[in-house]
Amino acid sequence: MIRWRRGQVRQILPSWSGVVLCSVAVEPAPRAASDTGGPASETTCRALAYTDLVGSPQVGDEVLLNTGALDLGLGTGGYALVVAVPDRLPADRQAPGHLVKARYTPLQATVLGADEQGSPHHRTLRSAEGVDGVPVVVADLHSALPAVVAGVRERRPGARIVHVMLDGGALPAAFSRSVGALREEGLLSGCVTTGQSFGGDLEAVTLHSGLLAARHVLDADVVVVCQGPGNLGTGTRWGFSGVSCGEAVNAAAVLQGRPVASLRISEADPRERHRGVSHHSLTAYGRVALARARVVVPLLRGAFGERVRAQAEALGERHDLVEVEVEGLEEAVRALPVKVSTMGRGLEEDRAAFLSAAAAGRHAADLL
Repeated sequence: MIRWRRGQVRQILPSWSGVVLCSVAVEPAPRAASDTGGPASETTCRALAYTDLVGSPQVGDEVLLNTGALDLGLGTGGYALVVAVPDRLPADRQAPGHLVKARYTPLQATVLGADEQGSPHHRTLRSAEGVDGVPVVVADLHSALPAVVAGVRERRPGARIVHVMLDGGALPAAFSRSVGALREEGLLSGCVTTGQSFGGDLEAVTLHSGLLAARHVLDADVVVVCQGPGNLGTGTRWGFSGVSCGEAVNAAAVLQGRPVASLRISEADPRERHRGVSHHSLTAYGRVALARARVVVPLLRGAFGERVRAQAEALGERHDLVEVEVEGLEEAVRALPVKVSTMGRGLEEDRAAFLSAAAAGRHAADLL
């Protein structure tokens, strides 16, 4: 449940579009009536405020915080979340839209859905039947997105790439610095937030309508589907948010797209179940995906590369395995305007993770 704290903003830290990052002095947690210990000391933490939801905190503001994930050591980034600036509430925003996301939570947001009746795109999406054979790259982790983009652009520099964001990780698109930076540099043509996620260039009710919006509204040549930053896993076969990869393959196929499955690969993860090809990829593509996809197998060198190819063979009956050379892809990833990181590991620590994603992007570009 929510761990409530009060705090005071002491400093505004380097922030990004849609987000104000603060250093907050946090009051001690309320004590139970039976607790007779001495006074607890004040602590300081980083707190993240989504400006569209709570306004823009300033130094000296009193804020209400949710510190649950921070206290448990969970989540990407290590932030408390600003729930409200109670003494300086933002003005009501007169914005169109009847689509409610993060529904029935205290911070539910009303947005204009691309597919709702009041949208200028409603007629287009109402009549759209498919995505015209567009390659749809599916990846487990959000950290794969920049590398996929690098792989596409290494082959097709002018391709219009649109990210369709699932709701298995962060719900606000503003949390993703990668999306913001890639958009600013013109490497990503847009972001469509689907399900309960929100804050993209377009909002959609489902993954299916999000794919249609990416193609018919944002004119995507290539679509990249993955969850937002962060993910949820339990160490079990089925209890992980990336199971949605399999459903994304199905959705892309139903809409006459060309699903391209990016394998989650690691040569540095301390957990054996994620070494080589992650068991998450084997489950999502091997058990959940009912439609046929092009599963990209990066041609990595040495014994590790042989291990990856052997593991990928398990998907060969269900899908088409496509071996892709990785020469030149590391340079393409390095040239990105964002620093890539997955599970706290950068390119130097886990090259295979990013080369796998970039190889999927390279193959998608070759389908154009």
